[in-house]
Amino acid sequence: MSQLLHNELIVIDGLQYSNWSREIFEQLHAGGVTMVHATIVYHEQIRETLLRIAEWNRHFENNQDLIMPIKSVNDIRRAKALGKVGIMFGAQNCSSIEDDIGMIEIMRELNLMIMQLTYNNQSLLACGCYEAEDSGVTRFGRQAIAEMNRVGMVVDMSHSGERSTLEAIEISQRPIVISHANPSSFHAAKRNKSNTVLKALGDSGGLLGFSLYPFHLKNGSDCTLDDFCDMVARTADLMGVSQIGIGTDLCQSQPVETLEWMRNGRWSKTMDYGEGSKNNASWPEPLSWFKDSRDFPNITKGLLARGFNHDEVARIMGLNWLNFLDNALPAQV
Repeated sequence: MSQLLHNELIVIDGLQYSNWSREIFEQLHAGGVTMVHATIVYHEQIRETLLRIAEWNRHFENNQDLIMPIKSVNDIRRAKALGKVGIMFGAQNCSSIEDDIGMIEIMRELNLMIMQLTYNNQSLLACGCYEAEDSGVTRFGRQAIAEMNRVGMVVDMSHSGERSTLEAIEISQRPIVISHANPSSFHAAKRNKSNTVLKALGDSGGLLGFSLYPFHLKNGSDCTLDDFCDMVARTADLMGVSQIGIGTDLCQSQPVETLEWMRNGRWSKTMDYGEGSKNNASWPEPLSWFKDSRDFPNITKGLLARGFNHDEVARIMGLNWLNFLDNALPAQV
């Protein structure tokens, strides 16, 4: 019964950075995924971002039977009707605009729909969750948020510090997203978010995408589906069931060199291990119940078993993301 329900759902994954290939597109399709927010850049700057977009254009050309670009929120509904997987571009840092506010509109015109203000470190826009002191949203950051609001680009604070995240929620005239993180009350990772942040996010109409990355979960790779779904239920009580979704943070088939790029970029001469350590420097083992996108039906099954009704499961698996994007993506006129 859960599989039949899953097949009917609009399923949205709020973030992946997989090593994209036809095999992975086939897995997304097999898992019933309607749309995935795909990270196209981390520390890459303007020209490199354009090259990543060009690479995606080739993916769309060579795999048009499986995937399609998302250029508006209605394209998500069209992807469901066509039985394809929609791809929405996102950036996990603000490097792709460099120090030029005019690049926000340019990138949005190139279908970059979501941008994080920072990735772990202090950026020109805000402060990351790994800095000792959170200086908050900068002067440039305030103007960047206003410009993102104007052109219809979503503000993402997944890798930002507490003060910066709370300030972004307050400054933004549109709801923001934390696309891939979990409550720190469930697991005290630096990347996870306090109840103060989550309550403010929910009250403002924002959205949390639950991460399935083992470093963000209690007991890591041994986290059970029951524990994950219990976390979802507790967060629904805090934020409201309409303000939560899924953002797996799946980084499938990526080499260790990619992980090192994510953690170190060009800024560090010494190895930074992020949420890992010198003795645990590689990718974590995947969850037994979520190895790749074909396992999305397991989440639907687990939420039903936890006591969520069909409407609530439909919301968590995708409709909440869809409703959020309905409000966040159209440009202001």
